[in-house]
Amino acid sequence: MARQPVDGDEEKKIRRLAAARHAPADWILRARIVTLSWEGLRVPRVADRAGCDAKTVRRWLHRFNEQGLDGLGDRPGCGRKRRITEAERSRIVALVRGVPSGRLTTQPYGDLYAEDEAGPPEWTLDSLAAEAGRMGIEVGRSQVRRILLAEGVRWRRTRSWVRSRDPDFAGKGRGSSSSTPARPKTRRSSASTNSAR
Repeated sequence: MARQPVDGDEEKKIRRLAAARHAPADWILRARIVTLSWEGLRVPRVADRAGCDAKTVRRWLHRFNEQGLDGLGDRPGCGRKRRITEAERSRIVALVRGVPSGRLTTQPYGDLYAEDEAGPPEWTLDSLAAEAGRMGIEVGRSQVRRILLAEGVRWRRTRSWVRSRDPDFAGKGRGSSSSTPARPKTRRSSASTNSAR
């Protein structure tokens, strides 16, 4: 059971938070747990109304009873620490915007040149993770993917089979018109099927 508010100010703040629409959802839930307890509801009923389990209700009531309104917040250092700093995340995102070291470029005199022939010609999750590793950032391909998706960065170029940078490439030509009739399917007659047996 939640202790009674120390003063009217504490009660007003908690009730306002419990009814808030634009506050962090975890704070709203915790304040709601306290206000439901003030209404005289027991832990199982509070859990049912708040949409959480009884263990969660007991934890937050206990924290509120010990620390008041401040006890409803997360303690410093809660949650998993990020292994990669923001600066390292930015360096990974910047990699995608750069040219891979193995990509061939046409030189002014017509020859093809790559900065590093052993390097990747295109960015893939594996090549980005390997390049980040060379920069001293220990990261796996799945984490690279999460970082790029979170930042809205595309790491794959869309490939077209219609165009090519190869001067010897010959396209297939125009596609068929939508008014071109489809080739009719022919049925094998039963006589020709029987004669084949």
